Amino acid sequence: MKLVVMTQPTFFVEEDKIIASLFDEGLDALHLFKPGSSPMYSERLLTLLADDICSKITVHGNFYLKEEYKLRGIHIDDATTPAPRGYRGHISRTCTHLEDLKEAKKNADYVFLKYIFNSQTELDKTASFTEAELKEASHRGLIDRHVYALGGMNIDTVRIAKDLGFGGVVISGDLWNRFNIHQELDYQELIDHFKKLRKVIG
Repeated sequence: MKLVVMTQPTFFVEEDKIIASLFDEGLDALHLFKPGSSPMYSERLLTLLADDICSKITVHGNFYLKEEYKLRGIHIDDATTPAPRGYRGHISRTCTHLEDLKEAKKNADYVFLKYIFNSQTELDKTASFTEAELKEASHRGLIDRHVYALGGMNIDTVRIAKDLGFGGVVISGDLWNRFNIHQELDYQELIDHFKKLRKVIG
């Protein structure tokens, strides 16, 4: 089971150091998600990261960064939008409906299924599926190693996602809520929590 971290939507001073530390502790992949920001700030962040780290980063938007910094791939935030013309490389997507998974998996290396549990970053976003619906989707082969659970992931829900047969989980709020980007410089609590998540996934 893969462990993916989604970045904070805003940039902050210690970000490159935290990202490097997460990869040191066994992070599989990072998704660079900075909606509405100038690509200049993403460029600045990427220049601070080693090449072997950049090769494990997938970018949401500003797809030219993929070639510029030799990133892992691009992420399309829906199930159906075609890849940029002429693009060859790693693609992931986001789905919000179970019935979209089959088609989305044909056009992606893996797919995020969103709103699995109540979001810890978007407090108005609640779970879109019952556990029974997810079990049925797993039984039908819709949820498999190419589908990663996104939304409300923490130590308890990661265990549930693992039992349901998801190929990975996407961590965001459960990790970033342990570090105040405006007031703190010491991010050890965040790293310690990541280690616990890593153990659960095995």
